[in-house]
Amino acid sequence: MAKYSVTQLAVSQLLTDVKSDRIAIPELQRPFVWDSIKVRDLMDSLYKGYPVGYLITWQSVGAKLKGGQVAAHQQILIDGQQRITALRAAVAGLPVIDRRYRSIRIVIAFNPITEEFATLTPFIRRNPQWIPDISEYFNTESSLSFARDYLERNPDVDARTFETNLTRLERIQNAQIGIIGLADDLDVETVSEIFIRINSKGVPLSSADFAMSKIATYGDRGRNLRKLIDYFCHLAVAPHAYADIRENDTEFAASPYLKAIDWLKDESEDLYDPEYSDVIRVAGLVGFSRGKASSIVSELSGRDPETRKVDQELIPLAYDKLERALLQIVRKYHFDNFLMVIKSAGFISPGMVNSRNALNFAYALYLRLREDQAMSEGERKRTVKRWFVMSMLTGRHSVSFESTWEQDIRRITDQGAANYLKQIEESDLSDAFWAVTLPASLETTSTVSPFFQTFLAAQVANNFRGFLSRSITVTAMTQQSGDIHHIVPKDYLQKHGYPDRGDYNQVANFALTETSVNISISNKPPAEYMAEVARQLETGILTLGEITDPTDLARNLSENAIPAHLAEVTAGGYREFLSQRRKLMASVIRDYYQSL
Repeated sequence: MAKYSVTQLAVSQLLTDVKSDRIAIPELQRPFVWDSIKVRDLMDSLYKGYPVGYLITWQSVGAKLKGGQVAAHQQILIDGQQRITALRAAVAGLPVIDRRYRSIRIVIAFNPITEEFATLTPFIRRNPQWIPDISEYFNTESSLSFARDYLERNPDVDARTFETNLTRLERIQNAQIGIIGLADDLDVETVSEIFIRINSKGVPLSSADFAMSKIATYGDRGRNLRKLIDYFCHLAVAPHAYADIRENDTEFAASPYLKAIDWLKDESEDLYDPEYSDVIRVAGLVGFSRGKASSIVSELSGRDPETRKVDQELIPLAYDKLERALLQIVRKYHFDNFLMVIKSAGFISPGMVNSRNALNFAYALYLRLREDQAMSEGERKRTVKRWFVMSMLTGRHSVSFESTWEQDIRRITDQGAANYLKQIEESDLSDAFWAVTLPASLETTSTVSPFFQTFLAAQVANNFRGFLSRSITVTAMTQQSGDIHHIVPKDYLQKHGYPDRGDYNQVANFALTETSVNISISNKPPAEYMAEVARQLETGILTLGEITDPTDLARNLSENAIPAHLAEVTAGGYREFLSQRRKLMASVIRDYYQSL
């Protein structure tokens, strides 16, 4: 069977097919990103007979059309959405959605004497030689009356030139636009590969994009579910947009979904601001036990995962599952409680979480475990917390994560989350991991390394203090003002045989400290600044930090995983210092993990 077909459609027929829903444009209710200049240029290209590129559609089975009918086949537009929207605006005179979700007009004017297109301005509107809005001509009941009125306003223009160019303008409606239609039995990966090869920009089309497009084909319900995902993600980062959405998207505002996310208008949390691809993935795990976004497309198409055959009776059931999953995901109680679990593990800022996939799976796991009535809330939180930290330390969700997700969900369902987690811990977090693998992983200059960030999370969770600080915690320094300090100063190392950043910027040479302490240490070697601390312990006169008790100093060094003999560390013993500190950091992380 052919993978695709190539056809030509006139602009007028294309707009008719869009209006009747035979071609679905999932983006219609999202902000239009083209400016009016691009719309003008598109009209000019069609007028001059220039090519405007192919549109790419994908056949969708079982889509709901307007009026509730079910289409045997509907084409989903996957490339060309901005061009179609521009045609609807300029030719059909339909409004577009701006970045504030307001319905606005983009009006294109045409001068039939000079053959110029332009965005309508007050000056052009006052100039009788211009047709101020070409959509008025395309939608007029009588082109003869339109022409006669124009000539009456412009008695001095050359009538023949006007009529010739007006005829050319009218032909825009008959201009042919190529459509590449991809077959409905192609999987998402194949469609994406074809898309990349056809698309001259080489822009990849993710499986989450396909899922969002597919969701929107299921009538009003599908469009609103897609908007639920879009708006949830948008409001998570821009709460002020709530009023715009409520006032300007009346269809969504009338649905029950706006109320489900209205809590975001007062939200300032930024630890986890999921994008639509994240929501799709979490919904796949919660609703379908599937790790691949493409699997959701198959489910929503009624495709049996075993036989690969389509059963349209499965489609409404799949949308029911999707809706239940999404309403769980966007529920304030669930979202807030999940973030409390992650924060209680010490990950209190977005910069500490460099694996969005780890957060996504942990949230899906949290929602799945809420369905287990036999599990106590304490056990549920403990399991999610340990799973999240385990995945940060092992990179479990970094490579081929979709297959791993499906395997993990399946085994969690079969064995129970706690039992399966224990099995993973025995395999991946063995004594060898803590003693060898983790210290080796801390041999890095990356402060966003999951291993260094987990060390900081351990300090936060244990309420440890910053280096040489008596009272200011790592938590406070992470959230407000704290410096990443070189324990063995960079300037000292550069002058004593370590000129490379890869040497002095090792994370094992970093500790969070107060700005005042960092300034006081400056470029002094450990022997010098620790001598100041020793004098401070003897005299009680504060010159570097606020620690005046020897026992408290020892505890502070331990909290920061710094060897007790820091005062003796020189450039000659720097590498040995790094080795010892990595082991101490790994030990702090191990104790922290086992205490979760």
